[in-house]
Amino acid sequence: MKGEGGKLAENVMHFVRVLRGAGLPVGPDRVIDALRALEIAGVARRDDFYWTLAAVFIDRHEQMALFDQAFHIFWRDPRLLERVMQLMLPQVYGRGAEPKPPLSERVAAALLPRRPAHDDGAPQRQVEIDAALTFSPREVLQTKDFESMSPAELAEARAAIARMRMALREAPTRRFRGDARGPRTDLRASLRAALRGDSAIIPLKRRIATRRAPPLVALADISGSMSGYTRMLLVFLHALANDRDRVHVLTFGTRLTNITRQLRHVDVDAALAHVGRTVQDWSGGTRIGACLAEFNRRWSRRLLGQGAVVLLISDGLDRDAGTGLAQEMERLHKSCRRLIWLNPLLRYAGFEAKPAGVRAMLPHVDDFLPVHNLKSLAQLASALAGPRCIR
Repeated sequence: MKGEGGKLAENVMHFVRVLRGAGLPVGPDRVIDALRALEIAGVARRDDFYWTLAAVFIDRHEQMALFDQAFHIFWRDPRLLERVMQLMLPQVYGRGAEPKPPLSERVAAALLPRRPAHDDGAPQRQVEIDAALTFSPREVLQTKDFESMSPAELAEARAAIARMRMALREAPTRRFRGDARGPRTDLRASLRAALRGDSAIIPLKRRIATRRAPPLVALADISGSMSGYTRMLLVFLHALANDRDRVHVLTFGTRLTNITRQLRHVDVDAALAHVGRTVQDWSGGTRIGACLAEFNRRWSRRLLGQGAVVLLISDGLDRDAGTGLAQEMERLHKSCRRLIWLNPLLRYAGFEAKPAGVRAMLPHVDDFLPVHNLKSLAQLASALAGPRCIR
């Protein structure tokens, strides 16, 4: 199918590049599938052309907004094209004006052409911009949702996450060390001291319980609705795993996978590449109850034996409709020191625990926190460093 001037196949290929630059997981194979589908559906009507490409390129409902904006801009919608250019300008709305729906910056970054950097010896004209009514990019980045970030902002957010350090509050252990002001008497050390001397008075040795940060175990949901947030959190967990010991990370979707060893690599990009090759169920379905049952059966005794703090990263949307989830959550809660549930759906003000999975999980967690931007990660660090994590 060549279309007008034989450019349809080439234009579809460029459109796929725009979608890939905007963050949609489309590859060259989708171009062939799209051309075959267009041969069947035809291009006589714009609606048929739109929905044919949508059926080929969209895998999840969350991708619909990005595809819709990219389609209308790429295939010549002047109104949306003007909004692309307005993304870099501050906007002030009057009393009677209504703001338009926000345009994704990923689509804008994928569509705007990149100017090649060259030095022709000519003096560059400097343009001064008054930024008195603008916001600091760093301040805006703190509260911006991971899903709405442009590729450049995602790279900056990853760098900021890699620099984060988390101070886990230390907890007393069952081991003791000698201390002259300790609350306990060390009888064995006292007897050894009495045997070494010839004094009639036995000097009492004292001891105190040693303190150590508890183990941290993260269970990360890698289903289709969570993949965008989980990738950023894996950067955060990589920084933790390389900053302290006893940090264990497992992913779950339709199966449970331990990626602790892969995250030990010093380079974050190499570590995430190892994780991608290890995890086989990325962006698939979610069986939270079955995966937690496997964790409780195989890993709980090994990883939660010293009062670990568990981070459960999931939106609670279970494919099995919460079957057996309440029992497994109760067992997990009783096996750890503290269970913290990180849910990106809490970014919505009107969030309600309506799904069966959310209702089954919520009664068995100690903290229910959002995780969708850099500010929420800072709140997580404060929660882990606070006294509530030590009981």
